[in-house]
Amino acid sequence: MKFSWTHFPVPAPAAAGAFQPALDPLDLDHSDLPLVSGERISVCHLSPVRGRLDARTYNMEILPAVKHGVRAALVGPHGTERHEDGLDVLPLAGGGTRWTRFLTAPAIAFVARRQPARIYHLHNPEMIPAGLLLKLLFRKTVVYDTQEDFASMMLTKTYLPARLRGLAGKVVRTAERLAANLFDGFMTADPGTLRGLARAGKSRKLVFYNLPNLEYFSNLKPAPKRFDLVYRGGLSERAGTFVLLDALQMLRRRGILAETLLFGYTDDQQVRATILERVRRMNLTSQIVLHGRVPHADMAETLAQARISVCPLMAIPKFMNNIPVKVFESWACGIPVVSSDLPPIRPFFRHGEYGLLVPPGDAGALAGAIEELLKNPARARSMGLAGRSAVFERCNNTREIRKLLAFYAKILGGRGGAAGGSTGAPPWKSAWKSD
Repeated sequence: MKFSWTHFPVPAPAAAGAFQPALDPLDLDHSDLPLVSGERISVCHLSPVRGRLDARTYNMEILPAVKHGVRAALVGPHGTERHEDGLDVLPLAGGGTRWTRFLTAPAIAFVARRQPARIYHLHNPEMIPAGLLLKLLFRKTVVYDTQEDFASMMLTKTYLPARLRGLAGKVVRTAERLAANLFDGFMTADPGTLRGLARAGKSRKLVFYNLPNLEYFSNLKPAPKRFDLVYRGGLSERAGTFVLLDALQMLRRRGILAETLLFGYTDDQQVRATILERVRRMNLTSQIVLHGRVPHADMAETLAQARISVCPLMAIPKFMNNIPVKVFESWACGIPVVSSDLPPIRPFFRHGEYGLLVPPGDAGALAGAIEELLKNPARARSMGLAGRSAVFERCNNTREIRKLLAFYAKILGGRGGAAGGSTGAPPWKSAWKSD
C-alpha cells in the first residue's frame, strides 16, 4: 500500500519560520452545510457508554457537527440531562455489562424514536438491537458506527472464558454484517475494520478517522515537564503495559529513572491490582503514577506534562486494523512518540520524522528508543514540533467532519460529496506518503 500526503489539503503558507495551525473549526465557512429539501439535518445518537461522554461520539462527531448547523440529540446511560443550542443530552439507565446493554438497547430505541431526528446514529455493537427496532419497526433512517474492531477485541476480553471468546467474536461480526446489510449507513474508524464489510448490503460506507478535534489542542499553554514518559489508553497485557514496565526496569538498571504517567482504564480491578503488584515487585513505585481516565477536555494538558509519549501495543488482530488515536493526540501536543511498529500506524512516522518505531513486544528495543530520545532532548523536541505541525495542518478532525456531513446528506438524498457516498480508495492510500 502506497501513501501520499496529498489527501489532506495544506493551508496557504504562513510567514517563513512561523508555526501555522489549521483553520479553527469555529471559523469554518458553514455555507456548504449539506441540506436536504431545504431542511436542517437532525441526528439522534444512541450510545451505550456508561457514566461518561465517549470521545469519538461526542467530541469528534456531535460537537463539531452541531457547530456546522446540525441539530443533535444524544441518548444513552451517560452523564446528566442538559439542553443547549442545537444539542439535547438525554441520560438513561443502562446495563452494567456489554451483554446486559444488548438487552437494554430496545428501551433506548423507544426513547430515541421520540426525538425529531431524520437520522438515528448508533454507536458500537450493543446498539444494533436498537437499530433493528428503529429500522424494521419504526421505518427510521439508521447509521451504524463502530469505532473499534470489536470482533477482534472479543478475543482478548478477560471477562469472557477463553473458550467463549472466539464464539463472541463471531457473534459480533455476524451482528455487524447484519447492520451493514440492513441499515442505511455503516461507519468505521479505519479501513482495516471496514475491509470485510465494504461490499455488504446497499448501505453507504464511510471511514471516519479518530483524529484530534483541534479545539481541544489549539490553546495549549507551555507547562513544566513533570514526567519523562506518558501513556494514555487501556492498561493491559494486550496494550503492552507489561512490556513498558520491563523497559522501565531495564532503564533503571542503566541509571535512568524515567518518571512515567500511565492514565486510562483497566478491564477490571483484578487487572489494575496485577499492574500495581508488578510495579511494586519491579521496584518502580517511586517513578510511576497510575491514574484513571481523564475528561477529554483535560487530555491535552495531561499529555503535555511529559517529554515523550509511548504506544507499546502488541501485535494482536485488533491492533493490526485500528489506528491508535493516542499517537495523533500526542503529536497535537508537540510530543514525540515511541510506538510499536504496526501496519496501521507505520506510514505516519515518515522514517522517524515524528518519533521512533520499535518491534511489538520487544522491551529492549523500547528501552533503547526511550533512552535515545531522553539523551537527545533537542531531537525529541524537533520530532514533537514536526508532529504537531503535521496534525494541525492535515491530520485532524476538520476534514473528517465535512466527510460526515456529506455522508448524512447522501443518505438522506441531498447534496454531498463522494466521501459520503462510498468507501472509494481508503483515504490513507493518499494520506501520508512513505517515500
